[in-house]
Amino acid sequence: MRRPARALLAVATAAGLLSGVPVHAESDEGPEVTDRLRISGRWMLDEHDRTVLLHGVNNVDKTAPYVQPGDGFTVTAEDAELLARHGFNTVRLGVSFDGLMPRRGDIDEAYLDRLAQVVETLGEEGIRVLLDNHQDGLSEAWGGNGFPDWAVETEPFPWEPNPGFPLYYLMPSMNKAWDEFWNNTHGAVDHLGDALAALAERVSDEPAVLGIELLNEPWPGSAFPTCFPAGCPVFDREYQAVHEKLTARIREADPEMPVFWEPNVTWNQLMPTHMAEPPLTPPITDDQVAFSFHDYCIASQAAIYLGLPEQLLGACPAQHELTWSHADAFVERANVPAMVTEFGDSEPRVLAHTLERADQRFVGWQYWHYTSVSGAEPGADPFRSEIGDLLVRTYPRATAGTPEAMDFDADTGEFEYTYRPDPTIPAPTEIYVSDRHYETGYSVSVRGGRVTSPPGARTVTVEATGTEPVRVRIRDS
Repeated sequence: MRRPARALLAVATAAGLLSGVPVHAESDEGPEVTDRLRISGRWMLDEHDRTVLLHGVNNVDKTAPYVQPGDGFTVTAEDAELLARHGFNTVRLGVSFDGLMPRRGDIDEAYLDRLAQVVETLGEEGIRVLLDNHQDGLSEAWGGNGFPDWAVETEPFPWEPNPGFPLYYLMPSMNKAWDEFWNNTHGAVDHLGDALAALAERVSDEPAVLGIELLNEPWPGSAFPTCFPAGCPVFDREYQAVHEKLTARIREADPEMPVFWEPNVTWNQLMPTHMAEPPLTPPITDDQVAFSFHDYCIASQAAIYLGLPEQLLGACPAQHELTWSHADAFVERANVPAMVTEFGDSEPRVLAHTLERADQRFVGWQYWHYTSVSGAEPGADPFRSEIGDLLVRTYPRATAGTPEAMDFDADTGEFEYTYRPDPTIPAPTEIYVSDRHYETGYSVSVRGGRVTSPPGARTVTVEATGTEPVRVRIRDS
């Protein structure tokens, strides 16, 4: 659940102690992406084997003809520069099945080229791109998007009202259409596999591709009542089988492409996933699979969509705790990296719940939603806001070792980070220093290592001086 894509963030020394002098950060955005990340257990690693943390945004075009740079919505070079300046190193770029295969069996090569061009543009600024096969409400027939009209034969029944997002998932015809998909009744799973394989093949040489997400917020269809109150293992067995089939099809085009699996959307209604939970469902055997999950508060979303009182936001912390406990359980049993591929709210208090929990676990995220500043007033920047102060954070983008603890105070800018160094990694730890904090400059102190970046660097680099944990502290000078 979330607002429509066009609604949010629119032009909205030694082994001892080394204390750095106050410095004024200057721009030194990261280099062009030259190597794809790979998955190793629960971490994502770069070409130097450093542990990578990703902070970024969504950019999901739900309206045909899709992804037209310069249309005032799709990200451009101007947007890539702005995002990189604020320390963002990932974008979840929406991809539409309808755009990939507008006619049965017919791949739109021009659409693939446009997607690849956006990937290249973002990669030039050091930004990695998750290609998100996005749907909401299956297809235009229900007022949704994502699936082409030909993919399912079921259509809305003449007698049923359409309550719109998100309640249209309860429509009998919608559930029948999803059943048709999960059962591959007319080959829609096979065709989607072909479309995603074509996408994987087209971007196989693009190092900035983070991976392909198989399907955004999939609905269980008529099985949805079985998902309450504790998840639906019977449906999740069928659900996982579809994910395995789609992943295998991508593997034919690109054997090393990271593939992101998302739980069925009852996750957003507090239900756990039972994927990769033997003996209910099989383990994940593909070692390049990651977990994509969303973190929304029902009370906040109800206030936005249904007009319920905002006082209900007091229930949000409890829901976030439950969501993250479900994510912890999945990551523990599946041993895969996790990424919050959607979260977002106009209420900063709700936003902070996700960011704090992500920091505690060293989990990356992509905020919903960012719309291009192309064509807006010169200097337009949606991150010059209270929400921007939360999203633009000091954080370790690449760690030469294993993360242990991290904390960032968005009010003061104070940042503390501890990691256990790996002496076999030749590259330094890199920490992006927020450009929304430290108005008078920042100071940096390190125990167990030394700063190797020049004064005023927007990215602080640190090298360990031994094998003991390295502790870094950055604060307003």
